[in-house]
Amino acid sequence: MTRLIIVGSKGQMGEALQRCARKNPAFAVAGQIDQGDDLAGIIAGSDVVVDFSFHEASLGFAEICAQHGKALVLGTTGHTDDERKGITALASRIPLVWSSNYSTGVNALFWLTRKAAEILGPDFDLEIVEMHHRIKKDAPSGTARTLAGILAEVRHQQLDQVLRHGREGMVGARTLTEIGMHSLRGGDVVGDHTVIFAATGERLELTHKASSRDVLAQGALRAAQWVVGRKPGLYDMSDVLGLSQR
Repeated sequence: MTRLIIVGSKGQMGEALQRCARKNPAFAVAGQIDQGDDLAGIIAGSDVVVDFSFHEASLGFAEICAQHGKALVLGTTGHTDDERKGITALASRIPLVWSSNYSTGVNALFWLTRKAAEILGPDFDLEIVEMHHRIKKDAPSGTARTLAGILAEVRHQQLDQVLRHGREGMVGARTLTEIGMHSLRGGDVVGDHTVIFAATGERLELTHKASSRDVLAQGALRAAQWVVGRKPGLYDMSDVLGLSQR
């Protein structure tokens, strides 16, 4: 049985994790941490920490995991460069799964996006559209950023040089190299992502839509079970699902 501590337990993802873990006999919830609670005081009784709190807090939680030698599954997004570097450095001490999206379907979308970009080549214009609920704080979503990163990598581009967020006014014709990014917010949308490959005479669209946070929670639990006992290192859901090209 995998003993896990859920960080961000009062949030929407935290509640989904608790709900899914309690239905699965392979897991035991050893602790629930939210704002003001002390992770260090209870971490000894766990095998893995699953953090879906806020990016500002994730580095501190990761440091506590490293101090106690506990595996970590990280689901927060919107990190600064310094936060990302600090967390990544800790992967030399503990096994750490860090993914922008834990849905099995979304990770299939990542794989399909890479393959489509490789097959279609440079003659297709690339656009990404994502939509989430009205209370999501960061934009674009971490999943959309991952998709853009995949497209840029396939085309051997620097993402920050080709990414274009929306369009307004007389912006001129679309360039051949840019990757368009469009973020929509409204209602209670859990997460929709579409990658558009558009050329003269044809268009290919790859779309994933999540209607329940339980699919994210189930993927995170799968990652939590997988990461316990692994060697220290930085992993993602492609490793968990056996899709990694590393």
